[in-house]
Amino acid sequence: MNIGIVGTGAYAPSRVRTNEEVAADCGVSPDWIEQRTGVRTRHVADATEATSDLGLRAAERALAAAGLPADRLGMIVVATSLPDDFGPSTACRVQAELGAHRAVAFDLGAACTGQLFAMRVAHDWLSATRGGDGAALVIGAEVYSRVLNPADRGTSVLFGDGASACVLDQVGPGYGFTGFTWGSDGRHAKHIVKPGGGTRWPDGPQSIVMDGRAVASFIKEIFPKLLKTADEFDLLICHQPNPVLLRQVAEEAGVRAEQVHIVGDRAGNLGAACIGYALADAAEQGLLADGDRVLIAGFGAGVTWGTAQLRWGGHR
Repeated sequence: MNIGIVGTGAYAPSRVRTNEEVAADCGVSPDWIEQRTGVRTRHVADATEATSDLGLRAAERALAAAGLPADRLGMIVVATSLPDDFGPSTACRVQAELGAHRAVAFDLGAACTGQLFAMRVAHDWLSATRGGDGAALVIGAEVYSRVLNPADRGTSVLFGDGASACVLDQVGPGYGFTGFTWGSDGRHAKHIVKPGGGTRWPDGPQSIVMDGRAVASFIKEIFPKLLKTADEFDLLICHQPNPVLLRQVAEEAGVRAEQVHIVGDRAGNLGAACIGYALADAAEQGLLADGDRVLIAGFGAGVTWGTAQLRWGGHR
């Protein structure tokens, strides 16, 4: 049985925050932001929008692209670092709004690698059930604007709000996922943290704290290792910490510029939504042809990392 992606969708809030606005808050120039990060704009959720609201919009679009009604879903996984609440899961809120009452729904936390990890969980579940319990919906969604310090130029210039989703189901012979890798190393957990709000420090700072140099060093080390998991690929769909760094590590690893699909310039770092957002954007732009070999690569806080190899198409 072959399992692949049969529909994708993405959602970006309507409000756009420019480099001019960000620069005014953190004491740098708009050019400084673009030259160092490659980010030009990012989206900001409305005050009434929670993580599940963004995820729901992306999910509806992915289901429409797949031509699949919500009652055909057997699993919903939401990858996020910023759930609506500590409980219930954000996935349960999405399930209720979709009317996908047959689906088991739960959240997965693996930071920026979360959606990739969720793809593997969904793939393995579909393989185990032989697709008999329905299709799987994987969502990545973040509302970073609620946990950013506007004066911190190390984080406020990078992150944006958004969501993405993909539907996994059976595909034809020769298509679908052909392999996964994943890993974690908790010894580096301190490099990206939101200290407050959890059980360790309930009243601690609510803003993200990041050691930018340590994170960049990790990405430069892990990126070429991730590429070695695939002999050849037509398109690289990658987590996007920032476009400047992604282009740099890709070039150093021998990846051609046209093989890397960049969305971070107009969306920023979307955390767990980033991979699916890039995939949905590539599909919408017609950059994915039937039979294309896609390498999906992710890395994030924890630290975590992983890859998925995918032969695009084959939707029945």
